[in-house]
Order: sequence, then structure tokens, then C-alpha cells
Amino acid sequence: MKKIADQVYYVGVNDLNKRLFEGLWPLPEGVTYNSYLVVDEKVCLMDTVEIDFYPQFLANIREVIGDRPIDYVVIHHMEPDHSSSLSLLRKFYPDVKIIGNKKTFDMMKGFYGITDGAIEIKNGDSLSLGRHTLNFYLTPMLHWPETMVSVDINVNVAFTGDAFGCFGSLNGGILDDHIDTEKYWLEMIRYYSNIVGRYGTPVQNALKKISGVQLDYLCTTHGPVWHKHLPKVVEMYDRMSKYDAEPGLVIAYGTMYGNTGHMAEVIAEAASQAGIENISLINLSKTHYSYVLRDMFRYKGLILGAPTYNNSIYPKMEHLLSAIANRDMKNRYMGWFGSFSWASKAVSILKDWNENKFHFEPVGEPVEMKQSMNEDVRAKCVALGQSMAKKLLNEE
Repeated sequence: MKKIADQVYYVGVNDLNKRLFEGLWPLPEGVTYNSYLVVDEKVCLMDTVEIDFYPQFLANIREVIGDRPIDYVVIHHMEPDHSSSLSLLRKFYPDVKIIGNKKTFDMMKGFYGITDGAIEIKNGDSLSLGRHTLNFYLTPMLHWPETMVSVDINVNVAFTGDAFGCFGSLNGGILDDHIDTEKYWLEMIRYYSNIVGRYGTPVQNALKKISGVQLDYLCTTHGPVWHKHLPKVVEMYDRMSKYDAEPGLVIAYGTMYGNTGHMAEVIAEAASQAGIENISLINLSKTHYSYVLRDMFRYKGLILGAPTYNNSIYPKMEHLLSAIANRDMKNRYMGWFGSFSWASKAVSILKDWNENKFHFEPVGEPVEMKQSMNEDVRAKCVALGQSMAKKLLNEE
């Protein structure tokens, strides 16, 4: 039995099998589907789990409440990794009432055909469970339109859905007081940048809604329960949703035979020698672009490079470009470089993406290389790295 606070228990599960979250994002350390029980005069379940894990989920519930019925289940987020067990749950607990908002129930009907036993709440509504009272806050587009947060005001516990979540399984402990949290910090940034990153304004709106609420625990649907590090987690979300970043540099490149990679290394060395300490050098040919997005939410400088490919740009760079545009990031500096063998295209494509989609401030002169490195190209790569370094250091 995993107790979080007085009459509040963890009943979630680990998933160490899934390779890609949402079929997109690598999970080298797995992921959790978190669910919680508030056991009072009424029993209230907070979210469910991915349906594949229902037997374990049911066993976790029964370990806490035995044969008691569940009176309510609150759905903070309708994405199927948190709601797909609803239909099964109702077979085992036929009288359970489902609490959500209007958009929750529109989706619940569409996904599962469930239309009865629903209690609709609005922003600011409350529900008494006995000694515990839940206050509800609608937080749309964090990161779906129906998302919401509930706060148990008697123990200062917030059930936040995907907000404040992160990739990574739990290695026995639930509360951040009892575990080594080091592995979660970068995975929180990667989670935010890839899942929530587009929605900076809704995140700010949500933070404002709960800013005056006393909170001692953040019970998210992915990752640890935040208690000891709660202020740090909130500060991270605040900073990322404002697109604030450190004066570091992300250099992401694609390369087929190492020539474009050689350019990237020269640029990185020049930036380092000019005084930039935080440099993330990522080869898209072997590393998933989610790690580039992660580091773009950490560092203000970005330099992209790729070879021309089939009269266009290297495909893995094209995937990254589309993902960056989708995040609608603000306040970044960008430089670019590229290579070709007989027909130039990559450099002009990178320029077009920035001018028409990103709108980042250009830094330095773009560098174009035909076939392989020579002294002129090397000097231009050095100049690009130095220009970015100068720009970033002026930020400090």
C-alpha cells in the first residue's frame, strides 16, 4: 500500500514495455500511468491507467479499499493512457459516478460510448468526500481541451493530470522525498518540450489559476509525486512556458558520410573556445529529434545543419524542422549550415523555414560546403560559431 498523504494513496502502474510514447517519443526509462485514491466517507479514484494494465490496476485498488465500492472517478485528462480503463472499471464498479467537464464527456462518448453516470463540473466547483473536499480548476489545452486540475484542500494535494509530469518509470518509490530524482529532470524537460511545449500560454493560465492555492503535493499522471522538489518543478514549468532559456547552444545536424558532421564539430569547437560552456551537439542520423526539442527548451542558441538530399533536405532534418515549427517557440537565435555534392538546396531550405515558420533572430553568416571541408569552409564555420557565442554571451 503506497500512501501519499492522509487517506490519499497511489494505485498507478509502471510501463517498462512501451518503446514509443504516443507512437513517437522514445522511452529509454519507461513511463508510468499514475492513478490515486482518496479514501474517505466516499471513495474517489483519480484517473485510470492504460487498459493493458487493468489487472494490476484493479489489484492495486483492492489492496487499498478491499471490497468497498468506488463512488467517484475524476477524469482530469481523456487521453487513452489515462482513460482507456473506464469501461472495464464500470463493469467492476457499476455504480461509480464519472466526474469531468463538458468536453470530457464529449470525448468519453466518442471514445467509449459512455453517456450515463456522469457528473459535470465547472471551474471553481467543489465536491465533498467527507473530511476531504476537492476543488476543481479547468486548465484547457494543457495539453488537450478538456484537461483540468483538482485540489484536495484538506491535505493540499493537487491532482494535475499531465501537468508537471515526466517520462521515466518509478523504481520502487513514489514520493520524490524517497528516491533519487536526478534521472527525471532532463526527462521532464523532454516530456514538456515534446508533449506540452506548444502550449506556453495555456500553461501560464493554469499556473495563475492555482498560484494562490496552498500545495504540498503534485500528483501527476506520469512520473514521481512531487513534494520535496515541488517549488523546483513549478519553477521549471513557469520558465519553460515563458520560453526562457540559458545562454547555451544546441547544434543539431544530419550527416550521411560525416562531412556535414565535420562542419558541426568545427562550429561547436569555435563556440566553446569563444566562451560557451553549455553546448549540445546532436547527430540526427542516430539520435531522436525529441532530444533536440528538449535542449531547445534549455538553451537559447540554435544552429542547424544538413546535407542536400534528393533535391531537398536530409529527411531527418525535415522531421525536426516540422517539429520546431509546431512548438511555436519564442526568443531564440538561429544559425545554419549545409552541404551538397552537385546541387545546392539544404541551406536555402533552412533559411526558408526560419523566415516563414520559426521567426528566430538570425545570427552569423550561413555556411555552405560543396562535397568536403576546405580551409575557406572551415574559416566560415569558425566564424559562425564565434558569432553565435558573441550573441549568447551578450545575453548574460
